Amino acid sequence: MKEIQSMITKTIGRSWFMLPFLAISCQESQKDMQDCGLCEDTAAEWIQVAEKLPEEDSLFYLPRPAPLFRREFTLAEKIDSARLFITAAGYYKASLNGQPIGKNVLDPAWTDYSKRIYYTTYDLTSQLTEGNNCLGVILGNGFYNPLPLRKWGRRNPRVDLTVGKPTFTARLVIYYPNGETNEIKTDASWTYGYGPLVKNSVYIGAMYDQGKQKEGWDRPGFIDASWQAAQVGEGPGGELQPAFFPPVRIMEEIQPKAVSTLSNGKHMVDMGVNFTGTYRIRIPPHAGDTITFRFGERIYDDGTLNPMTTVVGQIKREGIGGPGAPPIAWQTDSYVSANKEAFFTPDFVYRTYRYMEIDGLKEQPALSDVQGLFIYSDVPDKNSFTSSNALLNDIQDAVKRTFLSNLVSVQSDCAVREKFGYGGDLNATNESFIYNFDMQEFYTKTVYDWVDAMNDSTFVDTAPYAGIKYCGISWESAYLITQYYLYLYYNDTDLVEELYERNLQWMEKVARIHPDGLVESGLSDHESLEPVPVQLTGTAHYLQCARIMKTFAAKMGDKQNEERFGALAENLKNQIRAAFWEQPVTEAINKQTLFATLLYHDIIPEEDLEAARDSLVLAVQNGPSGHFNTGIFGTKYVLETLSEHASINEVYAIVNSTQYPGWGHMIDRGATSIWETWKESDNTFTNSHPMFGTVTEWFYRWLGGIRPDPENPGFKVFVLAPSVPVELDSMASNYHSPHGEIKSNWKKGLDGSITYEIKIPDGSKAKVSLLMRTDQSLSIEKREGDFNPENVKGLASGNFELEEGEYTIRISS
Repeated sequence: MKEIQSMITKTIGRSWFMLPFLAISCQESQKDMQDCGLCEDTAAEWIQVAEKLPEEDSLFYLPRPAPLFRREFTLAEKIDSARLFITAAGYYKASLNGQPIGKNVLDPAWTDYSKRIYYTTYDLTSQLTEGNNCLGVILGNGFYNPLPLRKWGRRNPRVDLTVGKPTFTARLVIYYPNGETNEIKTDASWTYGYGPLVKNSVYIGAMYDQGKQKEGWDRPGFIDASWQAAQVGEGPGGELQPAFFPPVRIMEEIQPKAVSTLSNGKHMVDMGVNFTGTYRIRIPPHAGDTITFRFGERIYDDGTLNPMTTVVGQIKREGIGGPGAPPIAWQTDSYVSANKEAFFTPDFVYRTYRYMEIDGLKEQPALSDVQGLFIYSDVPDKNSFTSSNALLNDIQDAVKRTFLSNLVSVQSDCAVREKFGYGGDLNATNESFIYNFDMQEFYTKTVYDWVDAMNDSTFVDTAPYAGIKYCGISWESAYLITQYYLYLYYNDTDLVEELYERNLQWMEKVARIHPDGLVESGLSDHESLEPVPVQLTGTAHYLQCARIMKTFAAKMGDKQNEERFGALAENLKNQIRAAFWEQPVTEAINKQTLFATLLYHDIIPEEDLEAARDSLVLAVQNGPSGHFNTGIFGTKYVLETLSEHASINEVYAIVNSTQYPGWGHMIDRGATSIWETWKESDNTFTNSHPMFGTVTEWFYRWLGGIRPDPENPGFKVFVLAPSVPVELDSMASNYHSPHGEIKSNWKKGLDGSITYEIKIPDGSKAKVSLLMRTDQSLSIEKREGDFNPENVKGLASGNFELEEGEYTIRISS
């Protein structure tokens, strides 16, 4: 099954229409293999409600219940199998005979619906019954029908995004043992009414009226005589393709740490950690007329809710958000009780929070009455890092929680205030995400989001496109740089081949925008504590892209472009060197980011490396508390270059410190996720932002020593060079490569020895590099199979190669 899914990923751009059943079973009959799902050849139509959307912005804030669609049908005989193909513009929630279909939530994945829409395939064979059946679908607004909230007082998503009336399309294909088929498809035969979800905004929240529940509406026999016939629509226009990437699901249930009642009568639920998702709560009978839920990442000193770091788009005063918008766009749900016990989970919403304020509930809920529901894309999560240092482990936990909190079909910078897929954050953290999770399918979807977002003349900042275009090449280059990391870590050459001509066109656009090479506009080292000119970081990203295209051209056998991009890279490197190394930089600049950028991108000539290293070390020593003061890109660069060119102990001391600024300082201040800024914020900046999570990459690359080899993409051959800080006693890490699990563990002995436990997967080879003093010796054993250490060249030096297998290596005096 894994091989089939891999094939789906690699061929999605060229032959997607043949694939839905490949993901189901290798045993499907030929008739199943040929079904094209929701391709244009099917008769499934887009259906929606007949009512028009409001013409005035203020009217969008009035109640507009989520529609309920239903279709009854009868099965007169036993079936062989049944498949449902379904998608929507907006979100949908599907059921069969009153039971949920699948476990996906917030489906389909957010895309530019005018370009591309992904559909999901469900096997309903076991859920269908002989006799009467009923399909039910609830439609949510999602990103297709957002409120006209003016983020920052100016960005209206109804202008920036592809928007419209929520709509969906579906086919239920039923196969009989005799080879015949029957279809239930979306058309005007479906009926719709309105249910209890009277408001749903992916940004603001939901309102639910228990008294408007339609009991049994999605079961056979429900009387729908008063319901209306579904309206057949045009649909949003995007090409329908099968979803090939991990779906969004409720992945964890979080038990609250505490529930209390405040002096104002409101109840406060502390989930214990900051996460993205929703909740489940028991609503007792006679609970009260209306119960209101508000959410925040923090509380004030008096214990009341602080919702200000989660305010949508910084809308914090009257008039900012546009007509009809709330003065403060905090995240709120409401439940109107009909005096019946219920278990409430709002649909079609998600936010980041730790604290939930409950107002209007007569009695304090018990701990068991509330659960937090952690929602994120179901990316494979097999990799791990842990150590003997509790602070490092807490940092790693906070980073992973932050990363997962920002994986809701799009890798967001924050899943609460904006929810956008910013390219700069992607460039800064994609390797960090890859070290923690299998991101191949998710990032392939991300690359296609960029394909749909970009234009021929300017740079855009997000994918899907959300109207923002001021950050420049350091953001849009995520389109190309993400492709490279898919190639480097997974050896995904199919995507390189598929997009090669488009990549050439993109580089031509870059050349038109920056004809002189040096990047003069855009956003630089965002959130650096000192200024950084865009000419440094922007041009460095241009240089990185030129080198990537040289690699891709070589892979494609395109000698002419290989030489062209090689010459471009040399020219850009020389320009950066001339501007930032060969002459004094007189303007104010973050010297940590300066020297780290030059070293990271191999701009410093070899004869000057020692001087550059000394300059970087001095810049770090002069930082606040002797710590990093770098921003979105500089932090990744300084972690790598200070470790490579100076001392692992210097980096370890910073990571292990609780002084400001740093990760330990965040943890010491009670953080369970990574802040958006080095400085603590209780009013403006989110407390769950991936940007500074690149420290996890350092854990894997330097403490674990697990690194890809650019000459051998996909870990066929890889580097294993673990570092051992003086102050750390032990470390354990593993990474699942395309060839299998890589393990890198080490532990210090009381006698000063170091024991390494490593695993090299089948079919691959490791270039091992272990630091040894001249007075130390090395012994090695292999767990299974024939092995003669005398045949290993370079063993005495600590630099050697090992084939597949599990080994124990001991270095001692």
